[in-house]
Amino acid sequence: MAILQIETAKVFVPLLTPSRYKGAWGGRGSGKSQFFAGLMIEDHLRIPGLRSVCIREVQKTLKESAKRLLEDYIFKFGLTSQGFRILNDRIETPGDGVIIFMGMADHNAESIKSLEGFGRAWVEEAQTLSKRSLQLLRPTIRAKDSELWFSWNPSRKADAVDDLLRNDIAMKGAVVVKANWNDNPWLPDELNEERLSDLDMFPDSYAHVWDGDYITAMDGAYYATVINKARNDGRISFVPRDPLMAVYAFWDIGGTGAKSDACSIWIVQFIGLQIRVLDYYEAQGQELSTHVAWLHKNDYSLAKMYLPHDGVKHDAVFKVTYESALIQAGFFVTIMKNAGAGAASQRVEATRRVFSRVWIDKEKCQGGIDALGWYHEKKDEHRGIGLGPEHDWSSHGADSFGAMALEAELIQIIHEASTTPVQAGSFNVFG
Repeated sequence: MAILQIETAKVFVPLLTPSRYKGAWGGRGSGKSQFFAGLMIEDHLRIPGLRSVCIREVQKTLKESAKRLLEDYIFKFGLTSQGFRILNDRIETPGDGVIIFMGMADHNAESIKSLEGFGRAWVEEAQTLSKRSLQLLRPTIRAKDSELWFSWNPSRKADAVDDLLRNDIAMKGAVVVKANWNDNPWLPDELNEERLSDLDMFPDSYAHVWDGDYITAMDGAYYATVINKARNDGRISFVPRDPLMAVYAFWDIGGTGAKSDACSIWIVQFIGLQIRVLDYYEAQGQELSTHVAWLHKNDYSLAKMYLPHDGVKHDAVFKVTYESALIQAGFFVTIMKNAGAGAASQRVEATRRVFSRVWIDKEKCQGGIDALGWYHEKKDEHRGIGLGPEHDWSSHGADSFGAMALEAELIQIIHEASTTPVQAGSFNVFG
């Protein structure tokens, strides 16, 4: 049997020990993908007949897969004469082994059974792997001494792979390392120059791209500047609730279908001109009773509900409206006016205007802060023009926050009118 001598960065040495779960997370330039590609080739040379799969959540073409990287290792070590054979859609390996490539989003519980008996599963860009895909994959890869590998640049703490491998409870049989550019002894000069350029040109996203931090504000996001200023001003911190002031709940309603939009709720108090954002809630596909239970559990039973204009529409599964159901549950409900054409732009501009008055609870609102930091404009790359807000996971939290911002401006107008003294002679009376 041929023996490979593959140089390995010190940070990845713990991953050389056999483990059920292996993970490497961090920023760009760390060599995570190169490490796992080399390990994949080495294991197939060491274990004849091994079957492996390289996975992404979505893989439209093999150009998006690790296939090219694996091929480079095969050619580098001259392994075509050792039983490695590169085909269009797969790589055949010694002893009738194979490496295949697939996107998890294209599979269900039945089709994923084709992976039973596979000994290795390497998930690239694992931060995009959905909870559903992870739940399908884990019990499927169950051959003796099988291993699941994950390489990723973290996006959100709530991502499925982070919830699995970076939570407070140690995952049994897991070895996980953090790897960044400064852990790579072979970092190319060209890549380091690009890193330094990003540090100057894109400071909002540098920590995420290069240091593996969670996304706080994406470059080009609508609210990147105002969020960073709020963070620097200390306004993203602990925010106390005033027991004497009213509490408001601003909704973006979802649905109860499996593919429905998420429901999001911001809990807010208006103290003078200060906007105190106390809490954030988001759930997908849940019944309205679940949202109501959260409100009661967190002592928001007396909060005033503010629903978007479609709060008067019937739910697709349960033939009630959000408005009627919440009123029946004992809440005071206001339906906000439909802003009509340009509603999304109005919400964006209102949020930017009021954010200097916002104090937001860092712990309770972390999911909502993530959404605001990600919310960005969809671009037509060919024409270089904006197409309005990108509708994705961040839209629901951003929309309900934007609705709150519009309402806050109305409250400010009323507040200023009620506190402005009326001068004698200010009115001309005609009779």
